[in-house]
Amino acid sequence: MLPAMNKEQFWELIAAARDRAITPHDSAAVAREATALLAARPAEEIVAAEQVLWDLMVESYTNRLWAAAYIANGGCSDDGFDYFRGWLIAQGREVFERVVADPDALASLPTVQAAAAAGTDLEGEDMLVIAWNAHITAIGDQLPPDAPTIRYPQLDPVWYFDFSDSDEMARRLPRLAALYLE
Repeated sequence: MLPAMNKEQFWELIAAARDRAITPHDSAAVAREATALLAARPAEEIVAAEQVLWDLMVESYTNRLWAAAYIANGGCSDDGFDYFRGWLIAQGREVFERVVADPDALASLPTVQAAAAAGTDLEGEDMLVIAWNAHITAIGDQLPPDAPTIRYPQLDPVWYFDFSDSDEMARRLPRLAALYLE
């Protein structure tokens, strides 16, 4: 039996939410639309979407990406990294996969260039609760207490360095450093 929602279906949901959002690069707008779309689905799909969301959070849990978030947001706590990855998921599958594979690719995104010019952080806290909010809307109750299962991987020790070291950041993430640090 297939899960009620798999990764492919989740990305289709995000694409549909982006299509419906007036400003598709605004993660809060995408989160509102994704929540509404999820709330119209059966409860087991909403619960499954929560697991897929956190599987993507695990997939993007790398210190290479954390360093990129640190540059883009002028610092990045644990929660800040979660919110950054929520923003990244709201940008859609293609952007997510490209940036997870090469965090320096953030610098080529027009929305990131605009955020750098405006001094705006890349945060999408609302994306982290789309299934939670959809479940409450649809069912009138919180998600089951055992949803989701999260197992973060070990971070790459090669990337253990002081993220406030702008010279090292420029060496490792040159395009982002050029956009934000110069």
